[in-house]
Amino acid sequence: MEPIQVRQITDSRVLAAMSHPLRRRLLDVLKVHGASTVGMLAERTGQAPANISHHLKVLAAGDLVVEAPELARDRRERWWRLATRGLRWSHADFEADPAARVVADAATSLNLDRHVAHARAWHAAADEERAAWGQGPFSTDRWLHLTPDELAELGREMIDLLARWGDREIPDDGRERRPVFLFAHGVPARP
Repeated sequence: MEPIQVRQITDSRVLAAMSHPLRRRLLDVLKVHGASTVGMLAERTGQAPANISHHLKVLAAGDLVVEAPELARDRRERWWRLATRGLRWSHADFEADPAARVVADAATSLNLDRHVAHARAWHAAADEERAAWGQGPFSTDRWLHLTPDELAELGREMIDLLARWGDREIPDDGRERRPVFLFAHGVPARP
């Protein structure tokens, strides 16, 4: 299997572009479903094709998505795919510029809102939907005593564990597998 590329975002304009809620959703749809046409993305997001086209152009300007012409059946059909499979950013890359720091803070806040919205949507799902997943969905938290280096090591281990599950070859065993969103935050805090 080819290694998964992860792009480190260091340009606040790119960070702002990818943090827009619909653009972030488009990135997620492309990550989950793979290369798609504007029509497919419009159907999956409930948005107008013209709106999708506009936001794809913004994402393309930031090198977050690229066209996939090899998938087109004719000259009118345009396919889009992720430029890289993963994105990350660090506040440290934006500390020197106060305006860039504001963008990084807003991006972090919007990202956290997105994470929580996925969890809230699950808990608001119909009883039948939740029952179909049995004991699978989970929530956990734990207080740890760590140094900054230990927290970084734990973070790497968590990322490696998620990568192992996320990058695995999906078994062809006839069982239905649906997208599952999983997130974790390890932050210093006070009880």
